[in-house]
Amino acid sequence: MSQDLFSPRQLWLLLAALCAGLVAGSFLLTAWFSLHPCHLCIFQRLLYLLLACFGLAAGLLAPRPATRWVGFFSLPLAAGGLAVAVYQSWLQAQPAGSVSCVGGDPSLIERLVEWLGQLRPELFLATGFCAEVEMTIMKLSLANWSVIGFAACLVLGYRAWRPIPERRLFKS
Repeated sequence: MSQDLFSPRQLWLLLAALCAGLVAGSFLLTAWFSLHPCHLCIFQRLLYLLLACFGLAAGLLAPRPATRWVGFFSLPLAAGGLAVAVYQSWLQAQPAGSVSCVGGDPSLIERLVEWLGQLRPELFLATGFCAEVEMTIMKLSLANWSVIGFAACLVLGYRAWRPIPERRLFKS
C-alpha cells in the first residue's frame, strides 16, 4: 500500500491548476485594482503560464516515461521564478528611492517582456516599476506572495517528478 497522498499525475495536475489560478488571479487583481505590473511581474506571469503548460502536459502524459522529461522542465522554471520573485521582494524591501529597476541597457527579461507586450499588450504590457509595492495582502506584497507560489511549485514539481518510493514493512 502506497503512503503517498497524491499520485504523480494528481500532483502535476495540481501544479497546473495552481499556476493557472495564479495567472488568472494576477489578471483579475490587475484589472480590478488598476495595478501596473512591472517587467519582473510580467516575467513571473509568463513563468507561471509555462509551468501550467508543463504541469498539464506531464499530468496528461503520466504514467508514461515521457512524463519525467516533460515534468523535469518545471523544476528550472519554478527555481528561476523563485529567484526572480526573491529579487523583486528584495528590491521592494529597500528604502524608497535607493534602488531602481529602470535605467541602463535593458536586460534580457526586459527585452523579452517588451517584445511580448508588443505582441499581446493585454497579457504582457509592463507599465509599473519593480521596486514599488502597489498592493499588499495580509502585509505581504504580491512579489512576496509570488515567492510562496514559486516555492510551492518547486516542491510540487519535485515531488511529482521524484515520487517517494513505496516502503515495505517486510522484505520479500
